[in-house]
Amino acid sequence: MELAGLTTERRNLNSLQLDQMTSLEILKLMNEEDKKVPLAIEAILPQVDLAVNKVFHALSHGGRLFYVGAGTSGRLGVMDASECPPTFMTSPDLVQTVMAGGQQAFFKAIEGSEDEEKQAVIDLEAKKFSKKDVMIGITASGRTPYPIGAVKYAKELGAYTISLSSNKESVISNYADCNIEVIVGPEVLTGSTRLKAATAHKMILNMISTATMVKLGKVYENLMVDVHASNYKLRERAKRNIMEITNVTYEKAEEVLNQTNYEVKPAIVMIESNVPYSTARKAIAENNGYVRKAIKSLS
Repeated sequence: MELAGLTTERRNLNSLQLDQMTSLEILKLMNEEDKKVPLAIEAILPQVDLAVNKVFHALSHGGRLFYVGAGTSGRLGVMDASECPPTFMTSPDLVQTVMAGGQQAFFKAIEGSEDEEKQAVIDLEAKKFSKKDVMIGITASGRTPYPIGAVKYAKELGAYTISLSSNKESVISNYADCNIEVIVGPEVLTGSTRLKAATAHKMILNMISTATMVKLGKVYENLMVDVHASNYKLRERAKRNIMEITNVTYEKAEEVLNQTNYEVKPAIVMIESNVPYSTARKAIAENNGYVRKAIKSLS
């Protein structure tokens, strides 16, 4: 009865005849329901903004960002965290996920793993989670024991905690410092929160990590300048970024990037300030990785 009262468990009146619809009718209905997701996110942007600023503060002071979840929620955390190193050249430890059932649960459901609050504590202890870190506990229902246990433990340590759910007055919200409750309504397939709820949660996690990395100086204008150029596509992107920002030729961009071992930030500063690599690196370090500040300091 407790579950039945949750918005995420209610029946969607628009899909009562789902089993009798044509495939196109199903797709149109799902598309219409998915349109509700960005509007639901718009309604809670102030909470997302608070989360971004708290994550930024933690990462700026030697902390790490932890996503904690079970099932789909954990997988969403893994997806976002795994994209940070190639996109922003961060350490794999900076943004990471602790998932109920461990790494194997990403590929195969581990039944019952989400019901253990104590296991979340054990898993976080193994990661040496500390009060310097920040945590986002993810659960569509808002009542999953594993992320709730994680949030409780983080609070006990004095770490800042954020909850992400899809029900009003979620249980997990009672324990977190910042509560993000994105209400997308009942799912087309009753209780299948891998649909609208998961879409909303993925969008919010993307927003938090991307906005945080922008604030950390990983972006110049709207270009990735802290990208790890580890393959042909990324090396070519690095050259295009240099060309876009500094208006040099392809050949010049390649020449300077060869001098920086394909680090984009010092290449920008070298060209814009007409300084050697060593000077550019020093200016970037003295300005905490912010390219604009580094260029201004050399003017």
